[in-house]
Amino acid sequence: MEMLERRDTSGIVHLHMNAPKRFNALTDDMLAALQAQIDTLKTDRSAKVVILSGAGKAFCAGHDLKEMQAGRAQDDKGRAYFKDLFTRCAKVMTGLQRLPQPVIAQVHGIATAAGCQMVASCDMAIAAEDTKFGVNGVNIGLFCSTPMVALSRNIPRKQAFEMLTTGKFISAKQAEDYGLINRSVPAGDLEDETLKLAETVASKLGAAVAIGKEAFYEQMLLPLDQAYDYTGEVMVENMLWRDTDEGITAFLEKRPPDWA
Repeated sequence: MEMLERRDTSGIVHLHMNAPKRFNALTDDMLAALQAQIDTLKTDRSAKVVILSGAGKAFCAGHDLKEMQAGRAQDDKGRAYFKDLFTRCAKVMTGLQRLPQPVIAQVHGIATAAGCQMVASCDMAIAAEDTKFGVNGVNIGLFCSTPMVALSRNIPRKQAFEMLTTGKFISAKQAEDYGLINRSVPAGDLEDETLKLAETVASKLGAAVAIGKEAFYEQMLLPLDQAYDYTGEVMVENMLWRDTDEGITAFLEKRPPDWA
């Protein structure tokens, strides 16, 4: 049984975390498996969309606390191990965002701490209505500082700060209202609704979606005028493509595009 299962169907890559007894915790092995897939997907031209899901009762419960405590058994009390762990985790989170393919989190059960960070790091997210979200490390004396990075870039600062300082869980409805997820659906519809979204995105010109995803995140880091200058150049490049010419021509001629 693989810890991270991959299944490809019609341009959609399904990555399924398969460690249900550990609530799909981000162990060293799980982080390595996720990073390996991210490295592969960077250059996978057949992949248009990625769905990330989890087996069992939870999407992801964050870091494995038993593994973290074992990391303390070093001369430096674990300083080097912890630094490496959080660096590896950050590489996975930023790697999801930097993939050319949109990544959709299919969330159920709970998404806590680094698991909530993973949801926030995905480009889109659909959750079952009974899902709970939290950055609850403060409850055990560990402030969720790295999950805070992704969380605070998804939801308003006061809601993020309340979650971080109280350790309280929020419902899927609250997560939707805050902007952490796109929408919540009945649990029985979760897989179908996520797939429907993935299929819609996969039907578009993959190269256009890829260049658009990169530009989406890059322009957010720039002042307004620079953002327009940058995205204007992106659109110029996009307009010069053969497939974009074909897409516009097909639209004007009221026919499906013949993309290469």
